Amino acid sequence: MNLKTIPLIRNTDSGNFFVMAGPCVIEGEDMAMRIAERLSETCDRLRLPLIFKGSYRKANRSRIDSFSGIGDEKALKVLAKVRAEFGIPVVTDFHSASEAAMAAEYVDVLQVPAFLCRQTDILIAAAQTGKVVNIKKGQFLAPEAMEHVVKKVVDSGNSNIFITDRGTMMGYYDLVVDYRGLPVMKKFAPVVLDITHSLQQPNQASGVTGGKPALIETIARAGVAVGVDGLFLETHFDPSVAKSDGANMLKLDLFEPLMERLIAIRKVVNGF
Repeated sequence: MNLKTIPLIRNTDSGNFFVMAGPCVIEGEDMAMRIAERLSETCDRLRLPLIFKGSYRKANRSRIDSFSGIGDEKALKVLAKVRAEFGIPVVTDFHSASEAAMAAEYVDVLQVPAFLCRQTDILIAAAQTGKVVNIKKGQFLAPEAMEHVVKKVVDSGNSNIFITDRGTMMGYYDLVVDYRGLPVMKKFAPVVLDITHSLQQPNQASGVTGGKPALIETIARAGVAVGVDGLFLETHFDPSVAKSDGANMLKLDLFEPLMERLIAIRKVVNGF
């Protein structure tokens, strides 16, 4: 599948990977707009296709007192405002088949969470919205198994699909990226590498997920060298105060220099 067949991915002639980036969860309008403005300016300058990412609600939380969102409709309207003001597509994850149509009214890409990637009703509901569907590969699945996941969406009438790898469980508290699986999954759909969630350390005794953000560039460099179609990352002005997944986020100030270095690698890989 060629990225050029998916209209919302612009600047494909630049030869660059595309980027899905933004905060883990929409914490408020001002925060989301400021992050979107910085990402949009950087990606325009670097000719990087951008899809702004933000969850309208975090349904999978370790503790009941963890922040989950500002309200579904309120957060979705923030995403729609980002799209309108900056002229960029937006993506959000959803959590049940009944939420697909609601979320689709505000976004361009519907994301199926990794833990839910085999749920047939969710995949069908996403497909039937007509939106691009980004399927996170389950941390428990072999790359080859994603063929059947993708087929459920295609058989439901939608071939606009991404697969995003976010690492595979290694024991109870760690994830590892198996780069051998990326070319396998590219046979089924364009492949995105999630360079921040791949560095999570879930299931901590504290109930708060840990992470290894110092390795974000290591993971990203290898992914670009292997030839991924896109990169997924979560970013924040100050990850230490982010209300979700701050332990594995990229500080926003580091986004532009990181992208510049990754583009240089892409040029070498492409023989430019």
